[in-house]
Amino acid sequence: MRRGAVRSVVVAGLLALGAGVPGSAQASAQASVADGPEADVAYHGRVALSGARLRIWLVPENDGPAALPNATLRVRLSAELADRQRLAEGCARAGSREVVCETGPLPLHGQGRHVALLLELREPAPEVAVRVDTWWNGGATDRNHTNNEHVVLALDTGDTYAF
Repeated sequence: MRRGAVRSVVVAGLLALGAGVPGSAQASAQASVADGPEADVAYHGRVALSGARLRIWLVPENDGPAALPNATLRVRLSAELADRQRLAEGCARAGSREVVCETGPLPLHGQGRHVALLLELREPAPEVAVRVDTWWNGGATDRNHTNNEHVVLALDTGDTYAF
C-alpha cells in the first residue's frame, strides 16, 4: 500500500515535468494548473554529515493562500547513495543521488508531516551538497520559490547545518 501511494506521487511528478511540451496533453494540463489553487510551499530543516551517514530533518510548510492535499519534496545529493537504503514512510529513491518524499496534507498556514532521513552514502565524503526543492506541488501555483529551493553544504564534522 505504501509503495502504491509513493508510486502515484512519483508518476504525478513525472507528468508535471513534461508539462511544457507544446501541443501536448501536458501543455493543456499546465494551462489548467495556472487556473488552479495557489500555495506557498516552504521547507525548513537541518542537515548533518558524519562519515558516510547523512541525516536530514525537514518540515514542509504552506503559507497559503490555499491548502494542498499533498506535495512531493526532492532531496538531491552531490555524493552517491549506497545501494541499500532504509527510507522513511512516504519516501522513495529516485536515482543514485536522489530521494523524493510525500509531504502529506499541507493545510493553509500549517505544516505537513515531518520527514527524517538517515541516508547511507556509497563511501565517506569530506562534504556533501544537499539540494532540497519541490518536485511536485499538488497541482498548485507557487510564486515564491525562494523558500522551497535550498542548497546546504554539509561538512563531515557531525555539525548540524540549518536551512
